[in-house]
Amino acid sequence: MSKNMNTLDRSLRTLLVAPAAIVVGILVGPGSPVSIVLYALAAVMLATSAVGYCPLYSLLRLGTRSHHPLAR
Repeated sequence: MSKNMNTLDRSLRTLLVAPAAIVVGILVGPGSPVSIVLYALAAVMLATSAVGYCPLYSLLRLGTRSHHPLAR
């Protein structure tokens, strides 16, 4: 499991996507099914940015790191 995310990708997930999902989840209603899905999405974004590996990128044969063999 080699890293397949570059620093910009990881930063955007951590500083933009995850907090936005949490805020929208709170605005929708903290206990609603939509907010639970958004909280799970935020958790996945934070976890993947922490380890630098996105399983979905591997399934789609993508990578954002410049020296990653699958990066374009």
